[in-house]
Parts: sequence; C-alpha cells; structure tokens
Amino acid sequence: MSLLTHIHHQAEIGGWTSQLLVVPFLLALLLYITGVKLSNRKYTKWPLKRTLLFTSGIIFTVIALAGPIAERAHVDFSYHMYAHLLLGMLAPLLLALSAPMTLLMRALSVNASRKLTRFLKSKPISVVTDPAVATVLNIGGLWVLYTTSLYEAMHQHVGLYLFVHFHVFLAGYLFTISMIYVDPTAHRRSYLYRTIVFILALAGHGILSKFIYSMPPKGVPVEQAESGAMVMYYGGDVIDGIIIVILCYQWYKATRPKALGKVALEG
Repeated sequence: MSLLTHIHHQAEIGGWTSQLLVVPFLLALLLYITGVKLSNRKYTKWPLKRTLLFTSGIIFTVIALAGPIAERAHVDFSYHMYAHLLLGMLAPLLLALSAPMTLLMRALSVNASRKLTRFLKSKPISVVTDPAVATVLNIGGLWVLYTTSLYEAMHQHVGLYLFVHFHVFLAGYLFTISMIYVDPTAHRRSYLYRTIVFILALAGHGILSKFIYSMPPKGVPVEQAESGAMVMYYGGDVIDGIIIVILCYQWYKATRPKALGKVALEG
C-alpha cells in the first residue's frame, strides 16, 4: 500500500467511525441533563458548576473524536497526541469532577438506587478502581499502543479503532476516579497508597513520552513523533498537575486537626 493510499484509508476509517464514537457521549450528556431535572424535583438544586464540568468534558471528548483536530489526528501523530490528551486525560478529569454517580443516585428511584449501590460495592468494581489496576490499564495500555504495531493496525481495522479509543477514555476515567474521590466510593484507598501509585504513573507516562521521542511508533515520521512526544510530556504534566493539586487538597482536608476546622467555622 502506497503512502497516499494508506493516508486516504486512515482518513476514510477515521471519518465515520469517529462520528459513531461521538454518539454515546452525546447520549450521556442528554442523560446527565435529564438526571439534573429529575434530581432538582426531589432534592436541593444540583450545582450548576457540576453540569458545566460534565458538559465541558463531553465537548472536549467530541473535539477529540470529531472535527479538525480529530481529522488531522488520523494522519498526523502530533495531532493524535492532542486528541489523546483531550480524550484520555482532560475529559475524564472534568467528567469525574461533575460527580455523575452522585447525580445518578439522586435521579433514580429508591430501589434502583439500592441496586446501583450494590453494583458499585461489587468485587469487579473494587478491582478496576484500585489505583494500581487502573494505572496498569491506563499507562500500560498506552505502552502497548505505542511500542507495538497496534497504533498502525488500529488505523486499518474499524473494530480495533473503536476499541482503542473507548479503552483510552475508559482507562483514563478509571485512573482519574481511582486517584481523586468526588463521588462516594465504597472502596476507598489511603492517600499515601494513591500518591505512591500516582508517582509511579507519572514516571511511566514520562518515560513513555521520551521513548516515543527516540523510537517512533511504526509508520510515524520522526518529526511527528518528536512533536507528539513533547505534547504528551508537557501537556500530560499540566493535567496531572491539576490532579495533584486536587489530591493534596483532599488529603489536607481529611487530615487537618478538627480544632482548626472548628475555629475556622466559628471565625
């Protein structure tokens, strides 16, 4: 297959499959807004900032999957990395901060809410939301994607293309909610454990970006690999920095002396 034919094939696959990928996220936004309306009828008004966070997360997801950046991402690795940051890091963070499970619990009936609670307490959920497991799924998945022929193969097979993009998003979301707790969780891990795993994840992400810089994925030109690696390294640091701030703030709130908290309230 010639280079021009290969590029055309990549763009052709990316076009309608990207549109297909967008559908569940738009449905999720519709369900979230519906949940807000149902919740507001039964409880106090749902915070507007939560709705704005969820909407922003969906918007960035759509930008990553459809539109100019997404179109260029099929043929330019540096743009692919911009899409990766939006889909696998920024969007999951914004969605996690919108507390979707809390809203769902408020919107559902009592019986349905209890069933959801039992599901969230189940062993499988405990496993996939463990920081170490979530890190392997997230960072480990990226190592597999960029150090094997998987990156090139996904642009040639529709099913693989869909699977990889859903994995990038879901793994990024699981990683985020395993590090910072916004929704109530029955499987809480200590701050120390989460911090240690997060540091290891940072190292794995940083080393991978440097590996890509020096050894581009199969089929990726050197200049695109270098540009994409820098986007991954520095862009990832910005988003990870936000998670670090949130994690440290939550840790501080959880461990500060109660007396100080009481004085602050009285003041």
